[in-house]
Amino acid sequence: MKKLLLSSALMAACAGAFAGSLVVSVVDKEGKPVPNAVVVVLPDNKSVLPKTPLPVQATITQEKMQFMPGVTLVPVGAKLSFINNDPWDHHVRSSPAGMGQFNASKAGFELRLEGKSDGKAPKAVDVTLDKAGALSATLLGCFIHGSMRGYVYASESPWAAKTTADGLAMFDDLPDGPAQVRVWQADQLLDLPVQTHTVTASPGRISVQLSVVPRRRV
Repeated sequence: MKKLLLSSALMAACAGAFAGSLVVSVVDKEGKPVPNAVVVVLPDNKSVLPKTPLPVQATITQEKMQFMPGVTLVPVGAKLSFINNDPWDHHVRSSPAGMGQFNASKAGFELRLEGKSDGKAPKAVDVTLDKAGALSATLLGCFIHGSMRGYVYASESPWAAKTTADGLAMFDDLPDGPAQVRVWQADQLLDLPVQTHTVTASPGRISVQLSVVPRRRV
């Protein structure tokens, strides 16, 4: 009987820790879905972690004059591996995204990646996002090819996701109670207002509209 009561108590505690789900819809100025926006949920209750954590390692490839993926989402402290699959040299230079990119005094890391030789594997260069300047969004560029753009978002919260092609970010088993919801998108230079949401057992939904129409990635 005591074991049954203890088991019931543990189940009740777990049920209380995970309360509900949240869907965040991101649309552009014209009301169209926005993919690859980053949604970060910061619950007041920090005692619970997601069942599927953000990856602590990620690979960013330079290929056909592009950073792939265009947006990489990782936690602060993650390790990034940069690989150049093009036959010519590239740089990787980082700076704050948004309005911070116009402040030359806030430069980040710089790398040079040799072009890939025929028949040989490309070399990888690693960077660890362990500095305060790595928090939130970072713009990636190339000194040699100015049109190249990529982004890394280092989330301070374990509850973060990129929106799908339908402009949706979905979170399950969020801890109950108040939470802040932040949305970042590469072409939205001015920060969007932080929204508040109370997580309960009932599914939640938030809609966020950008003030811009994002540029289409070629």
